[in-house]
Amino acid sequence: MEKSTPEVRLDQSFARLVEATDPIAMARRDLNKTLPRRFYEKVTVQQRDGTFVLLLDGRAAKSPGRNQMALPSLAAARALADEWSARGETIDPAAMPLTRIVNSAIDGVAYRLDATVDEIARYAGADLVCYRAAGPRTLIDAQATAWNFVLAFACENVGAHFICTEGVEFVEQPEPARAAVKEAIKRIANSGPAAPFTLAALHVMTTLTGSVLLALAVAHGKLTSIEAWVAAHVDEDFEMRAWGEDAEALRRRARQWREMEAAARLFQAVHGAGA
Repeated sequence: MEKSTPEVRLDQSFARLVEATDPIAMARRDLNKTLPRRFYEKVTVQQRDGTFVLLLDGRAAKSPGRNQMALPSLAAARALADEWSARGETIDPAAMPLTRIVNSAIDGVAYRLDATVDEIARYAGADLVCYRAAGPRTLIDAQATAWNFVLAFACENVGAHFICTEGVEFVEQPEPARAAVKEAIKRIANSGPAAPFTLAALHVMTTLTGSVLLALAVAHGKLTSIEAWVAAHVDEDFEMRAWGEDAEALRRRARQWREMEAAARLFQAVHGAGA
C-alpha cells in the first residue's frame, strides 16, 4: 500500500476540518445521526423519602445533572413514567416534553427559585393581552373576547389592574399591578417540594404564550391549557385567515403546543403536593 505523503495527510486533515465547520456538511451529518436505542424494558414508580422516583428496570433514572428523577406527587411521576413507557425502539427527546421540563426543574429551577420568579414576573411589564389592535373590527372583537376575561381574572384573583394600549407602543404598567403579579408567583414558589416543578411549568407556559396572565389563569384553573393556547394565538390566527395558512408556523405551533400541554399537566399534577 502506498504511504501518504505529509502533503496528502495535510490535505486530508484540512478536508475534515472543512467538513466539521461547514454548515451544509453539519446538517447532512445531523440528519444521519441515529437516536439512542431504548435501553430498558420496564418503567415503574417507587416512593422514596416522601417523593416518587422514576425507575428504569428497577434503577433510579437520572437527570442530565445526575440527580434522581424524583417528583413530589404520584400523579406527576406516573405521567413521567407513561412518557418513558411510550418510547419505541429509540428514545427521541423531542417527543418527551414532560421529561425536559422535569429535568429543567430538578437541575436548574431548584437552585434558582428567586431568579425564576423574577424572570416570569418581568412579563407583567409588557403582557400580550394588554396590546390591542386598532383595527379591523373583527380582530378587535376577537382580542376582546379572548383577553378581556384574562384582565378581569387578574383584577379579581390577583389584585392587578392593567392598562391596555393600541398597537405595539410600549405602555408602562402600574407598579402595584406588577407587584401583585410577582406576589402571585411567589406564592407558587413557596409551595414546598413542588416549587421547582410548579415554577418550571409556569415559566414554560409564560414564555410560550408571551403572557404571565394567561399562565396564571391556567395555574388558577380559570382557563384550560387549550383555551389559553387559543387566546395566545388570536393575532396569528387572524393573519392566517386573511392571508392563508403558514405551514411552517403551524408545525412550530404544534411542537410548542406539546410543551404547553405538558407544562399545564405537570403544574396540575404537582400543585399543592408537599406544600
